[in-house]
Amino acid sequence: MSTMKIQAILFDLDGVLVDATEWHYEALNRALALFGYLIPRHAHLTVYDGLPTREKLRMLSVEQGFPVGLHDIVCQIKQKFTAEEILTRCNPSFEKEYLVRTLRREGYRLAVCSNAVRESVLGMLERSNLCPYLEFFLSNQDVTRPKPDPEIYQVAMRRLELPPESVLVVEDAAPGLEAARRSGAWVCPVAGFEEVDYWKIRSAIDRIEQGKGDPTC
Repeated sequence: MSTMKIQAILFDLDGVLVDATEWHYEALNRALALFGYLIPRHAHLTVYDGLPTREKLRMLSVEQGFPVGLHDIVCQIKQKFTAEEILTRCNPSFEKEYLVRTLRREGYRLAVCSNAVRESVLGMLERSNLCPYLEFFLSNQDVTRPKPDPEIYQVAMRRLELPPESVLVVEDAAPGLEAARRSGAWVCPVAGFEEVDYWKIRSAIDRIEQGKGDPTC
């Protein structure tokens, strides 16, 4: 990949700009418990993390025999529980506001690309006070193939009218990292919410623009 100036940064949301990984896990398990099922914490962290709810349920049907006919109702219940989690637990983070505000002031175009449904993404962005700094956001309802397919990042880059070489993606979970790499964009992997700050992203941009390769930091 040839070196060029980064013009836009695409962020995953859960576990990157909002500490929501646990909320999704708890909301889904609350819904599954109504039907006598459970996703163990270790399995969620190592296998299910970053996947959309419907893909998690598909895997659960294969692995534990969860009835396919219950997928729709569990999705609806899970979404209700997720909305409750967002209302009670999602609050602004000064560090993340500083991150996006400063990057925006420096001239970077910012957007969010999430595997969550649109209602959850909007709720988290509004309650985190991040909406004013973003050009747009995309949810799993804005694409036909969620992460790990690269479609969501390809759609975002087309909307920005930018080539992959001028875009940096910040991701934490394996499906998102795969999607970002397959999109052709630069990728800054992060271990989770606590690791994401302005200086880390600034360092990744500088590394790319200095011709030092992918910012595997």
